[in-house]
Amino acid sequence: MLFKTAIAALAVGLSFGLAGTADAQTKLKWAHVYETSEPFHTESVWAAEEIAKRTNGRYQIDVYPASQLGKEGDINQGLTLGTVDIIVSGSSFAARSYPPIGVAYYPYTFRSPEHLIAYSKSDVFKRLAEGYEKKTGNHIAAVTYYGTRQTTSNKPIEKCADMENLKMRVPDVPAYLAMPRACGANTAPIAFAEVYLALQNGTVEAQENPLTTIEAKKFYEVQKYIVLTGHIVDHLNTVFSKKLWNSLSDEDKKIFTDVVQEAAERATAKVEKREGELVQVFRDRGITVTEVDKNDFKNAVMERVPMEDFGYSKSDWDAIQAIQ
Repeated sequence: MLFKTAIAALAVGLSFGLAGTADAQTKLKWAHVYETSEPFHTESVWAAEEIAKRTNGRYQIDVYPASQLGKEGDINQGLTLGTVDIIVSGSSFAARSYPPIGVAYYPYTFRSPEHLIAYSKSDVFKRLAEGYEKKTGNHIAAVTYYGTRQTTSNKPIEKCADMENLKMRVPDVPAYLAMPRACGANTAPIAFAEVYLALQNGTVEAQENPLTTIEAKKFYEVQKYIVLTGHIVDHLNTVFSKKLWNSLSDEDKKIFTDVVQEAAERATAKVEKREGELVQVFRDRGITVTEVDKNDFKNAVMERVPMEDFGYSKSDWDAIQAIQ
């Protein structure tokens, strides 16, 4: 009788132990707006799996791509609402809460992807990221090179003035609007997931995005020209919600940070490699790809759309220019 009682007690103990282990696993949601074929998704999935490994399964992170949990503005808001825990999103959206961090999106700020990555490791970036965190509580843990933004159109563009009255889709973010508006385009803030259809049915006749996005979203199927305006060397942040970041132990903070920074480096390398191949790929597909005098576009922006109008600091911009 005593033996049976002991066995029963052991079984109950094991049952509670297993339940406790299951309950200890924390489930998290990671959201972004990019396609499953893009490195911003594939490396997010890698990072989610790697965090699970390095924490011995204490965290299960499900990645939701392609605007499944909402548009970019929605998922940024979701960090505060608690509907998402981790997002991949640009500083342009972070700037809605803390405008100074948007200075990196002012056209022709960065000379190259290498300049951007150097900025992401600089004191000026750390200061701006800290300002964003103080304002929102959310923590920027990694920066990924998104690509250099180019213009696509159904009419040829050789100079800034050729964009006069051009119906162009641009994200509803001040820094993205700067170059097209400086050149006289009529901009439309169509959601990212709806751009292909808008180009196809003629709602707009142009848009701007990196070559890798033009490929992934198949914009080349409904555009005749790719114009290498190179107006923004773009980036994405991996952002942890305030709730998640504050809940992590110091050990787990290091694991999460190390992993997402590795993922950012992996994605950056893939983007740079593919970007270098795509001009010829598009030409082979019959798309006209043209170079332009970037100074023509840059001068128009500097003269007609001052960065101070967006809440950006010229001293921050100057500090970025000084980074080698």
